[in-house]
Amino acid sequence: MLPYGQNLNKPARALRSNMTDAEQLLWSHVRRKQILGIQFYRQKPIGPFIVDFYAPATGLVIEVDGSQHYEKQHRRRDEERDAALATLGLTVLRFDNLQVLTELNAVMEHIYSAVQERIEANPPCPPFVKGG
Repeated sequence: MLPYGQNLNKPARALRSNMTDAEQLLWSHVRRKQILGIQFYRQKPIGPFIVDFYAPATGLVIEVDGSQHYEKQHRRRDEERDAALATLGLTVLRFDNLQVLTELNAVMEHIYSAVQERIEANPPCPPFVKGG
């Protein structure tokens, strides 16, 4: 399990209760292991951050960004955040709200491909068989 600041639990819970329309739509397509049997979590604390969606089995983070992320200061902060998450071995996929709301099929194909690549690069260990 990746470390995280305990002080992030309450804000993460609040974010889960107040997801944007785009986050809700994407969540409805990645939850309950719908993509290759991989579990995703939403508004997950990792280190000093709260990421929108996280699949620990593949080390994949998905961020759904509002229009403010196009501003220079936000882009720089996002780049620093992505670099920090990369040092933990995580891959970050970023989509903006409009992409999720209007191009959902393309977004899902991109996520599916990324999950598949990560699984192929690091296949899961077979389950332990007792008495085998």
